[in-house]
Amino acid sequence: MNDSVVIVDRTGQSLAHTHYDTAKPTDIWPPITITAAQIDQMIEQLASHPRPTNGRREVVIMHPRAVDLGQGLAPGTQVVLSVLKPGEETTPVRQNSTQVNFCIRGGGHAVLDGRRVDFRQYDVWNVPSFIPYRHVNDTKDLQVRLTYSNAPLLEMLRVHLVDENPPVRPHSHAVETVAAEQDPRRKSPFGSFQLTEDGAWLMPYETLINPPSVVSPALHWPWELVQANLDKLAALGKDYIGRRLYLLYNPMTGRANGTTPSFFATITIRPPGVIDRPHRHVSSAINYYFRGSGYSVVDGRRYEWNAGDLMLSAPGWAVHNHASYDEPVYELTIQDQPLHIMMESLLWQESLKEPQRF
Repeated sequence: MNDSVVIVDRTGQSLAHTHYDTAKPTDIWPPITITAAQIDQMIEQLASHPRPTNGRREVVIMHPRAVDLGQGLAPGTQVVLSVLKPGEETTPVRQNSTQVNFCIRGGGHAVLDGRRVDFRQYDVWNVPSFIPYRHVNDTKDLQVRLTYSNAPLLEMLRVHLVDENPPVRPHSHAVETVAAEQDPRRKSPFGSFQLTEDGAWLMPYETLINPPSVVSPALHWPWELVQANLDKLAALGKDYIGRRLYLLYNPMTGRANGTTPSFFATITIRPPGVIDRPHRHVSSAINYYFRGSGYSVVDGRRYEWNAGDLMLSAPGWAVHNHASYDEPVYELTIQDQPLHIMMESLLWQESLKEPQRF
């Protein structure tokens, strides 16, 4: 036996450290709030730096429990604050993590795989995996962005690949690749086929490593259009008891209901004086409150928040609820629910009086 391998005998023991039906998990990351004042201080500090060679003035906003665990604000979600001064731009980069971007001040444009996307304050856009992108500030104000990515998960798997200043591949390379894929010697004559009556299949190697392509688009949700539709929900009055929010939906995610394959981004308008029903879910939630104020109760403890605050507001499987004070609240929520849906690990308990659903 290899002496470097660790063997753990768990004969007769539980398969997990945390049971899904216990009152609460044993090791959740506690909620944490980064205040608007703290964010303003970071912005001021970043803007004071000389322009870096790659143009990227940014800080990672990391939970204190995230040391050596991918630098996330939640275990699988990284949040980066970026600042561009007027006239500045970043150099191109690409990585195999995906992103949701949210402009919290100023504006400018992004170049996503050659496509220009103009954005303003509170606009949202996604960056698919491994496409070259850069950001440009062609305004007279600071450009400030929050970027949410699944980099921590890839870092923990030791497969986060980042390509600085990616080269533009010549067209001939694509032609050669297609020609190689069409080589009949590389294609099984049997293809994929059903093996059993209950639906088990067999698939050959060449299909395994090169599945049919699904276009992963870079999409843009302008705040002006999103707000107009949110305000229609606000106007429904007390007869509507549902959550007044919209998912910024990317159709390529299908039933995973995502903005990216890992995350959903929702924007909520919370009327004054609303207290949500306590609930919980396996997915973690990070809220940025950009208008209004209120509080959250998480795992029995109350946390106050105000406009401009960023908060890990729902660690996975912690019971929580949110409430607004005397003015409407607008908030962006990032959750890793789509990832859990595709892993079949999502549990959701909307009412604590009813059993969990998955």
